[in-house]
Amino acid sequence: MLNEITAGEDIFLEEHDVIVSKTDLKGRILYVNETFRRISQFSEQELVGEPHSIIRHADMPRCIFKLLWQKLDADEEVFAYVKNRCKNGDYYWVFAHVTPSYDSTGKKVGYHSNRRVPPQNERGVIESLYRFLKDIEESYANKKEGMQAAYDILRGMLKEQGTTYDQFIFEFASFLSRETIDSFLDDYRPATHTISQTQNG
Repeated sequence: MLNEITAGEDIFLEEHDVIVSKTDLKGRILYVNETFRRISQFSEQELVGEPHSIIRHADMPRCIFKLLWQKLDADEEVFAYVKNRCKNGDYYWVFAHVTPSYDSTGKKVGYHSNRRVPPQNERGVIESLYRFLKDIEESYANKKEGMQAAYDILRGMLKEQGTTYDQFIFEFASFLSRETIDSFLDDYRPATHTISQTQNG
């Protein structure tokens, strides 16, 4: 599958680039702007009607999307760093802001997303976190079990630090360095090792 392609070049967005998309409640694409098409290298015909996961990069931990969908289902806005893939296998990082869309009667009908270039210093922190979570997921033969294990560790980590995912995005990631986050995550790696032992034992 195209989503499994992990090689490719890192494509950097310009400061003025704003990627816009609209989806239905199931995440099927209804609209994409020109910037979306230009950067992803997909045509409008290739995108509209497809699930938004068509641009999901294989390096993204599934537990992050589980967390984000829970927030959207609760009618909350979402902020997240996301690594997306281009049609040719290149990739690009974005800082996404996703909000529910409503019709004239107040009924939720879909989602609207704006995505911009992420700060480079914060991106390094997020890459370390996502790699940590992805490693947990891949330590399981069953994908659903791996996603749940990584999700539970992420939620436990945030609870122990007394923060939410949004607070981590806006506060922690802005002042942590890659070395600091790696040291921080080391405190949780024994839990990952225990999971693998339990699974294989």
